[in-house]
Amino acid sequence: MTAATGHHFARPGNRFWPVLHLSGFTPRLFKPAEQDELLAYGLGITNVVARATARADELTAEEYAEGGRLLTAKVGRARPTWLAVVGVTAYRAAFADRRAQVGPQERTIGDTRVWVLPNPSGLNAHWTAATMAEEFGRLREAAEGRRGRG
Repeated sequence: MTAATGHHFARPGNRFWPVLHLSGFTPRLFKPAEQDELLAYGLGITNVVARATARADELTAEEYAEGGRLLTAKVGRARPTWLAVVGVTAYRAAFADRRAQVGPQERTIGDTRVWVLPNPSGLNAHWTAATMAEEFGRLREAAEGRRGRG
């Protein structure tokens, strides 16, 4: 759906947009077609790997590694305070960090701090919308300066 629509997390049933709202990052539930409105809230969205797939396991290790290099360069140019990577498996593959867990990471990219969030795909069923919203909320609080490194 993302490839067909040109909008991130566009598949019906993907929990990204509801979780983003439940966590307090957005004042209302956004639709995928409204993704550009995130900039007004100091949020941006991009891919680790630009090739659209139905499942993350369709991507190769080389694609993830190249995606990590490209994302690092993008972060170096944009210099956000935080980089949130959705999906611990994607993060581990893109940044060669096999032991990473959901949450704040020790790694930084320049001055940019890194947080791994759970993947909102319905295939990631052991995370509920409520538990994902809690984790997204932890990042929001850290980004607002209400918490330390985690």
